[in-house]
Amino acid sequence: MRQLQDGDNANVIQSCIPPQLLKSHPPPTRKKPTPELDQIPRFHLIYSPNGGCIIGNQAYVPLPLQLGSLRWMIGVRLLSLVLVLALKTLKESGHHDVYDAVERPLHLAQTAILHNLVGLVRSPITATLPQIGSRLFVTWGILYSFPEIRTHVLVSSLVISWSITEIIRYSFFGVKESLGFTPSWLLWLRYSTFLLLYPTGITSEFGLIYLSLPYIKNSEKFCVKMPNKWNFSFNYFYASILVLGVYVPGNPHMYNYMLRQRKKALAKTKRE
Repeated sequence: MRQLQDGDNANVIQSCIPPQLLKSHPPPTRKKPTPELDQIPRFHLIYSPNGGCIIGNQAYVPLPLQLGSLRWMIGVRLLSLVLVLALKTLKESGHHDVYDAVERPLHLAQTAILHNLVGLVRSPITATLPQIGSRLFVTWGILYSFPEIRTHVLVSSLVISWSITEIIRYSFFGVKESLGFTPSWLLWLRYSTFLLLYPTGITSEFGLIYLSLPYIKNSEKFCVKMPNKWNFSFNYFYASILVLGVYVPGNPHMYNYMLRQRKKALAKTKRE
């Protein structure tokens, strides 16, 4: 026997209904969508196979950007906490206690800049790698490892410079990815505050590394001496001197790079 199709089922059902009922109650017909209804946005959430979601009828938000926005929010909160604690401690008890007040959130915040390595912050890795390396070195290799210099006034200038710079930077990328644009005032802050904060931050980094050299030499921490089974030696004191040597040509190059980026970004906003 032939298998009934959808149309056959409808005919069979209609043949079983008296004609009087069919006239008074005609079968429902499918309405064609009107242009007015089609123009009304339908808000829905659909996850795509490649990781992401569609919100509304056009907006597509990839899953990595959703996670990136969350991490930017966490980064801004951590850095804001560092800044508030540093300023509060400076006012109440002086620069000697600033590091103790900000140590834990500072470690979390500065380790969070590794997001650059996984693409959560949209910056060229060739430009940010020197900043990442120097900050991690100062945070863990100097301040964490040699407590003798934690009470120096340069710690305060370092923490304040880092915090303000990163709060603006994280806010800039977070707003840009969330809204698709950035306000002009935030764009100006992103490409202008480094004119002052970069020199103060770099001077603080360089000064703290230099001040730690006697303690590094006397402690012989992180040194590997010969003979050993690897036939390898490492002297942390000379490695720190080498890092200081990299600062001399590296920082003018970075500063000039940021000046070029500033000129390009602000010129683009003027054209728009």
